[in-house]
Amino acid sequence: MVTSAVTLTVKDYKSDVKPTWCPGCGDFAVLSATYKALADLQLRTERVVIVSGIGCSSRIPYFLSTYGVHSLHGRALPMASGVKLANPDMTVMVMGGDGDMFAIGAGHMPHAASRNLDLTTVCMDNQIYGLTKAQASPTSKIGQVTKSTPYGVAAKPINPLLTVLAAGATFVARGYSAKPKMLAELFVAGIKHKGFSFIHVISPCTEFNNTYSFYDAQATDLPADWDKSDLQKAMGLAITEEKPHLGVWYETERPVLDQVLHSLEKEIKPFDTSAYLKRFE
Repeated sequence: MVTSAVTLTVKDYKSDVKPTWCPGCGDFAVLSATYKALADLQLRTERVVIVSGIGCSSRIPYFLSTYGVHSLHGRALPMASGVKLANPDMTVMVMGGDGDMFAIGAGHMPHAASRNLDLTTVCMDNQIYGLTKAQASPTSKIGQVTKSTPYGVAAKPINPLLTVLAAGATFVARGYSAKPKMLAELFVAGIKHKGFSFIHVISPCTEFNNTYSFYDAQATDLPADWDKSDLQKAMGLAITEEKPHLGVWYETERPVLDQVLHSLEKEIKPFDTSAYLKRFE
């Protein structure tokens, strides 16, 4: 993490491109929290990369003055992994929606978590495919009526927190777009964490799945004495919670993949192609 010698403010992280999201979209709060977190950490814009996939939320790199990659659908994590391994001093954030990360990109999530690359991953979960006009997503609730499920969703929804906890993520948190101050604090904590951090954000879609009233009534903070080192307790809550809990669910330390791999560079030996091929003669 490389900080700035001059004091940067929120406006320094804003690009000239104005967000095109619908009025009231939860992603506005995520963008604002990202500006605030980067300013709080005084990260130089040229030392930050925002990588996204495809979807409404994945347009976020356009609205920041940092480096950004609007990559392929579901492929933000592989792209970000390459960026981080090639540029270990860069701060790399992966930002996208529930469809991008837990449908077409679902295969990448557990492996990224288990490898413990130093990435900050933000999932903006609106429980709907908004960009393609309201089909069910992998986190849509059972019975939810959408354009692709006129009689209600029949499949059990993916549990993002349980998925990454089981896979080995070393920082797991949940925020809510209607609580922007907490959201910025979670982003700061996730970026400062060394390893794979995953922040699940309840980010309602006002156009196709407006859940603000529901989550305003249901969302609750984790208890003040919550032990964020207790993986079993975090997984138990992810399985049984009746109301969505906000805050840092779990945090631990273990070797970070990019540091481990780069530490092996000193052991690199010249590769003799001819000698290797002779093994097959």
